[in-house]
Amino acid sequence: MNPDWAYAYCQSVTRQEAANFYYGIRLLHKQRRNALCAIYALARRVDDIGDGSARPDEKQRRLEDERRGLDSLDTAYDDPVLVALADAVHRFPIPVEAFKELIDGVEMDVVGMRYETFGDLLPYCRRVAGAIGRLSLGVFEARDREAASVYADDLGVAFQLTNILRDIREDLENGRVYLPSEDLERFGCDLSAPDDRIHDLIRFEADRASAWFESGLKLLPLLDRQSAACVGAMAGIYRRLLGRIERRPDLVLRGRVSLPTWEKGWVAVRSLAAVAP
Repeated sequence: MNPDWAYAYCQSVTRQEAANFYYGIRLLHKQRRNALCAIYALARRVDDIGDGSARPDEKQRRLEDERRGLDSLDTAYDDPVLVALADAVHRFPIPVEAFKELIDGVEMDVVGMRYETFGDLLPYCRRVAGAIGRLSLGVFEARDREAASVYADDLGVAFQLTNILRDIREDLENGRVYLPSEDLERFGCDLSAPDDRIHDLIRFEADRASAWFESGLKLLPLLDRQSAACVGAMAGIYRRLLGRIERRPDLVLRGRVSLPTWEKGWVAVRSLAAVAP
């Protein structure tokens, strides 16, 4: 399969399924944009397995198939996502093993993990989102990669904590609860019959996510201009989303909170302007 066609497929998936991230990705030059789309297309496929309606044993089997695919990237000829990723790995120092951490995290969803404390939740966040930050860092130009990797991981945690707040209602309908039990008890909240006390809980969790953003955004000065604009746009959109949730906690109980298209575009333009030479 032609890598150009494979990249085009991954770009289509990313644009459709990861719209918030695509506003940042499109600020990159073609090769880096292609590589990041390959990463997100595979991440989406793994996530979709965990979120799908198949039986748990079937989900586990499909996740194992994805593990095997990662071990044989050089012989992937008919899978557009793996073809694109194989080409990207030859061009950039992408830590492919981090995908296996993502799979580990999705397996936690499949078995129905619950989290007593934030310390219990943190490894999950690092697997399903911090790993994506580290994979993406392989596509960017960066100095002090060791420090950059730590901040990329922290930024991934911030994104995931925001997702958890945004998706409270949807996750509850699917039988999933990510908010730590100790936090629910602290605020006296019952998610099956929420009342006004959940507003204080959501603001508490939003403050925690903000702290992770503060750490993760230390990544920006370590990146080249376009990579910093890309990450800045992604983070900017998510921080505005988090701010909306913090101001109106009741919104997450009605459905998924999102930003209008114009606002996402505005954030992307501001991010590019912020790093202009």
